Amino acid sequence: MTDPTAPRRRPTGTGAGRLLVAVYGVLALAATARGLYQVGTKLDEAPVAYVLSLVAGVVYLVATLALALDRRRLAWAAVGFELAGVLVVGLLSIVDVGDFPDETVWSRFGAGYGYVPLLLPFVGLWWLRRTGRPDVPAPADQSTVG
Repeated sequence: MTDPTAPRRRPTGTGAGRLLVAVYGVLALAATARGLYQVGTKLDEAPVAYVLSLVAGVVYLVATLALALDRRRLAWAAVGFELAGVLVVGLLSIVDVGDFPDETVWSRFGAGYGYVPLLLPFVGLWWLRRTGRPDVPAPADQSTVG
């Protein structure tokens, strides 16, 4: 049985975390739909870009579910992978334009999506860290009668 007075972590998908989950959800739908359409209809035009769009969509979907369901380890992994992806793909799409004849969600650090893909993993990691700290219970009343 758990101690009701023990400090508890705040769930990731409550309070302001709901907004974060909603933003992740919108990006998950947008990126996955875009990636599925591109891979299904014109994969031969820009295979690297289109597969990366689909990968981004899956990563956003995993992050959305992990944050909503308070699956912290999975959320850390998904958001960390997202950060690495947006930084690597963002840089490569600027330096090596030949491999990216068409845009991905993470191209140019998410410029096509208002740079939300660049900012979101930083917010996500901050939120995971913030909600991972236990709430500190109020100190018991130490006053004595007498």
